[in-house]
Amino acid sequence: VQLQASGGGLVQPGGSLRLSCAASGSISRINVMAWYRQAPGKQRELVAHITRDGITTYADSVRGRFTISRDNAKNAVYLQMNSLRSEDTAVYRCNADLLTTSYAHGVWWGQGTQVTVSS
Repeated sequence: VQLQASGGGLVQPGGSLRLSCAASGSISRINVMAWYRQAPGKQRELVAHITRDGITTYADSVRGRFTISRDNAKNAVYLQMNSLRSEDTAVYRCNADLLTTSYAHGVWWGQGTQVTVSS
């Protein structure tokens, strides 16, 4: 199983970015999918997560600006980030709580994608 994230980059304050993360491999079912971020010198924090049924949870710092969504048919999760601020600068990583076709259950992580908000 692999998770591949994409969509990071450099954006000016107030701008937008959309992150994508697709899971591939021997997947039977994906339960919760999530985005985390870690800024230099700070602990990793949960940005948002979404259940298979589409129930979402957001960190207070991003609520109203970020939107998490998923496409179960594509085993993908997205993060639409609007009104970006300098404090959103971080490495963003996706993860998925999933069951493989060999009945292994666990959390898989994608590689990080850098988001830099700067003028």
